[in-house]
Amino acid sequence: MKEFVGRKAELKELSGYMESGQSEFIAVYGRRRVGKTCLIRTTAQDSFSFFVTGIYGASKSEQLTNFAIALQKYSGSARLSVPKDWILAFYELSKYLETLPEGRKIIFIDELPWMDTAKSGFIPALENFWNTWAALRSDVKLFVCGSATSWMINNLIRSKGGLHNRLTHHIVLEPFTLNECEEFFRRNGFSYSRRQIAECYMVMGGIPYYLSMIDRSESLAANIDRLFFSRNAPLKDEFNDLYKALFKNAAPHMAIVQCLATKGIGMTRKEIVKASGLIDNGALSTALEELESCGFIRLYVPFGRTRSAGGKRLGSSVLFQLVDFYTLFYYRFIQQNSYHDEHFWSASFNSPLHGTWCGLSFEILCLLHLKQVKATLGIAGVQAAACSWRSRHPDNGTQIDLLIDRKDDTVNICEMKYSRKEFVIDKAYEEKLRNKIDSFITETGTRKSVILTMVTTEGVCQNNYSGIVQKEIILDDLFLAL
Repeated sequence: MKEFVGRKAELKELSGYMESGQSEFIAVYGRRRVGKTCLIRTTAQDSFSFFVTGIYGASKSEQLTNFAIALQKYSGSARLSVPKDWILAFYELSKYLETLPEGRKIIFIDELPWMDTAKSGFIPALENFWNTWAALRSDVKLFVCGSATSWMINNLIRSKGGLHNRLTHHIVLEPFTLNECEEFFRRNGFSYSRRQIAECYMVMGGIPYYLSMIDRSESLAANIDRLFFSRNAPLKDEFNDLYKALFKNAAPHMAIVQCLATKGIGMTRKEIVKASGLIDNGALSTALEELESCGFIRLYVPFGRTRSAGGKRLGSSVLFQLVDFYTLFYYRFIQQNSYHDEHFWSASFNSPLHGTWCGLSFEILCLLHLKQVKATLGIAGVQAAACSWRSRHPDNGTQIDLLIDRKDDTVNICEMKYSRKEFVIDKAYEEKLRNKIDSFITETGTRKSVILTMVTTEGVCQNNYSGIVQKEIILDDLFLAL
């Protein structure tokens, strides 16, 4: 097996399934461009008995023709025979597989959701193929994957129909961590600093496909200008392509994230409805759930609030927060480039636009590396929730963007600051921090210990006012391999 950046746990897991003495039905899902296909191909070393990829936007007849062409390729048949329905298509696949020598038969159906066109009968046919043929054998390894994460979850992982409990295993493939990005850049001969890697991450997230397009002979700024803002920028249309590939009707999803991109701490359902103009109904609930399942947003309850009765997540206190780097970058920069400046990123350095974006993106960076934050604080084994808090008094305006609410009766109030040198706490800022802590303790009535924790890129400059900080975390800590 060739050397692979990251994914060590996933490769080990999939390799174990490959060597098992039974048939396996394995689903790998995750957002578009995250590396699902590459992971499966690496695991199988491209030794497929059958491999087909669904076609985006194609009709049932086109999908069946594509399936038949792939079957002809692998079977070596001289004649192309297109089945009239999916039951026959999978029957022809089973007949071909039965002609193969003894040994495991690896089947890979990529972009499976795209094959399930309206009223096509695809799901019942796949169910029938697995239940009446593949599951009765011990040599079939059926891999399926798809970028439409919500489809994968609803139709496979949580299926209440014919595929209920038919999957033997499933893996959600997450974006790279900062540590894995650093490994990627190191192996590919880049000399980027950790700050540059972090800033790249804050633009693209840990999406391998995006990273693979970076040219090591160019600066990071030049790469971002080329990929997103140049005349023929390869990722200029990625936003629409991304959302339309994931969701059948992407308009409400895009309206939701557009609202959330304006508010780092997140918004309630009621606030989203007011800002977006969407109707507060079941369709909105579905869109929110799908965005969450695809990793674009997260749901959390602010400190001191409780969920609605029965533990339902849609209580009025729940906040929805955008945590997708590329989406935030799109709304903060790509959409703002009204003059089509091909060097818009470079020209925006040190501007208020760039500074605000840095602050918001760095907060998301810390949030998505909470494991590394907890490890640095020495509380890796302590159960804790990441949440926020904002004063209920309109004239106060105090808010805390990240609280680590711990089960050991302790709360870390995290102040996250992105800067290019040591962060300086002056008298005014120290007073602001003390007022923030006092407001939090007074309004919440918490009896937990409160620890002020500064999360910065280069650390806090030691001076007469820095003593207020009880714990420090720096950018290097977010690169921990866990």
